[in-house]
Amino acid sequence: MFPQLAGLVVGSVRPGAGAIVVHVTSEGAPVACPGCGAAGRVHGYVDRQLADLPLGGQRVLVRLRFRRLRCATVGCERQTFREPLPGLAEPYQRRTIALSAQVGAVVRELAGRAGSRLLDVLGVGISRQSAIRSLLRLPLPVRPTPEVIGVDDFALRKRHRYATVIINAVTRERLDVLADRQADTLEAWLRAHPGVRVVCRDSSGAYAEAIRRALPEAVQVGDRWHIWHNLAEAVVKEVAAHSVCWGKSGPPPREGVRAATTRDRWRQVHALLDQGVGLLECARRLGLALNTVKRYARIAEPERLVRVPKYRPTLVDPFRDHLRRRRAEEPAVSVQQLLAEIKELGYTGSQNLLYRYINQGRVECDQLAISPKRLAGLLLSEPGTLTDAQRERLDAAIGACGEMTMLSGLIRDFAALLDPKDGNDRLLAVWIELARQVDLPHVHAFTRGLANDRAAVDAALSLPFHNGGTEGVNTKTKLLKRQMYGRAGFVLLRHRILLG
Repeated sequence: MFPQLAGLVVGSVRPGAGAIVVHVTSEGAPVACPGCGAAGRVHGYVDRQLADLPLGGQRVLVRLRFRRLRCATVGCERQTFREPLPGLAEPYQRRTIALSAQVGAVVRELAGRAGSRLLDVLGVGISRQSAIRSLLRLPLPVRPTPEVIGVDDFALRKRHRYATVIINAVTRERLDVLADRQADTLEAWLRAHPGVRVVCRDSSGAYAEAIRRALPEAVQVGDRWHIWHNLAEAVVKEVAAHSVCWGKSGPPPREGVRAATTRDRWRQVHALLDQGVGLLECARRLGLALNTVKRYARIAEPERLVRVPKYRPTLVDPFRDHLRRRRAEEPAVSVQQLLAEIKELGYTGSQNLLYRYINQGRVECDQLAISPKRLAGLLLSEPGTLTDAQRERLDAAIGACGEMTMLSGLIRDFAALLDPKDGNDRLLAVWIELARQVDLPHVHAFTRGLANDRAAVDAALSLPFHNGGTEGVNTKTKLLKRQMYGRAGFVLLRHRILLG
């Protein structure tokens, strides 16, 4: 029943007030002085009470009497000393080692209030402050510095304060958590932990600079997910810029107020640019943001700025075939008549919704409109995962626009490079040259970003290392932050991350 009391003499086990009381004494074996090693003689006795593992849901208190001894050696620095309790309790602790291990296992996962509530159910009374102190008392693992590490930042307070987590990129063990994401902080850590040869990171310029200063010979590996994400953002902008072109496969674009305003602004911007006016002065004269003026300036024709209308699913969509058939049979049929017919079929919407649906031309178009973002999603998806309807919609949009055809080919070729292999760096150079030869300005911006961090991108496409483990640690860190509701400081959060 009490394996942790092995080597001691159990005098009695009695039920007490809300707890089981176990009286224990030592066996009386000789004890050597920790200073000189000579055998000590009994000087007195010490009583000590320890909380032990619950038994049957009840608290267990161990009342221990052990000896206080005096060293017989003249001049020994340890005149008196207490009898050790190996395997039972640490010095000055009020819990046995077994109970401390159980408390540590609970607070390691749940920390303060939640850990206190669960331990109370298990029969261990402990406050939330004691639970946190027990958590901070747990020793942090000491791990050797690996050759391959992953570095990434996470938010302590979004858009205000950030920290840096460092892990072993192969085993995904946490190595350290830094209080900020400054280059100097990471540089100091790398200098204090020699032996790193490969560093996996995202596109952060601060991390890249710190690695260059501290480890000029180390290989920096970019994160393939971030590289693909950057391409996806460029694809979304490119698809939106050609929405008038590929939108011909769906409903025709309507010349509304927004489209007319877009054309007028394009003419105003290019008229000033033809006069030699700078971009900043154009923005001041027209009352536009500088980034807006830049976007208008790099487009050669205003049609590329006009967007195809965005149609959301409506209650009329299930009755579209009936409306098309009735309007083909009787072109002069009234809307009230159509409304009465589809209400009999189960339509629950209003007459105004039906009016807008018909006036937008959504009844006669062969295919429903698709937003630029959704079309970009189809372009970026693996072809084998698309349904027949999605594949038909994608083929129609690609066939209606030559730029979309070229963009689709570039996406497929780049996706093949994300499988890291030797020689992908040379294939990437060929891909960049092909991308720069087509009229896709947003893709050109993406290639310029690749050139700014070319060595790390080449390593990401050629080496098997990646930063996915660091992103996984950040995901678990978000769970820890939500558990603590922002009440805990950086020290406690760092402790829980490193114990994970």
